[in-house]
Amino acid sequence: MHRAQFRAVNPVLPVRSVSQAVGYYTERLGFRLSFQDDPQDPQYAGVERDGIELHLQWHDPADFREAVDTLMLRFVIDDVDALFEEYKDKQVFHDHTALSDTSWGTREFAFYDLDGNGLTFYRDL
Repeated sequence: MHRAQFRAVNPVLPVRSVSQAVGYYTERLGFRLSFQDDPQDPQYAGVERDGIELHLQWHDPADFREAVDTLMLRFVIDDVDALFEEYKDKQVFHDHTALSDTSWGTREFAFYDLDGNGLTFYRDL
């Protein structure tokens, strides 16, 4: 029997403003816009970098207090040190962002996007 093969996964991140989120991911994190449902006032869009595509979906800002759970994404990166250097002047890090080796065998750093979605970038040691 033929078994279906997974090809990709496209996480959908809840955001308060799709336009602002697209700007953040493209201007600061090096993604490019793949698509958006409306060029003037998008409610859903996709951004891509190196074959990794994230989808951004509008949620009412009031929902963030109670109903919307944000995500934690872990990206496997071939050269996490180079990516840390690329991002360090992009005003995306928070006070506790640090590149470090972990006790669970990775080298990684992390921060939150504009809407509180966690982004961790790592490689195995």
